[in-house]
Amino acid sequence: MTIDTTFLRRCIGVLEFATREMGEHAEVDSVGYDLCRAACVKEFELVLEQGGKLLRKRLAPFFASNRQVDRLTFKDVFRHAAKHGLVDVEAVERWFRYRDNRNDTAHNYGVRFAETTLALLPTFVVDARALADVIESATDD
Repeated sequence: MTIDTTFLRRCIGVLEFATREMGEHAEVDSVGYDLCRAACVKEFELVLEQGGKLLRKRLAPFFASNRQVDRLTFKDVFRHAAKHGLVDVEAVERWFRYRDNRNDTAHNYGVRFAETTLALLPTFVVDARALADVIESATDD
């Protein structure tokens, strides 16, 4: 079964675009910078949620029922992905860090949380692309 990652990849592309544009508006107090920063944070959230949702679908063949996989928390999804060799342990730890950051952003809007998210983006984009590749792969060894 091939899982469609079109929306996930589109969000990753938008995140990369917004990150580049933010560099063009390097003046931190400018409206352009604020707009790009907000876009980066929103796309970060979308990629994180979409990645977890699609990885859950990718894990479904390893479970007796869809109900079992649907009960997994975000972090459990990544734990099982490592258990089944879909992602390595170091990547799982980074995804946990991304999720923890996302949980903080849900409660602490402001410049400080946004800047924390921005610092994660270079590694996050690489991890998100790798995750999309894993989700698309149809081999279940």
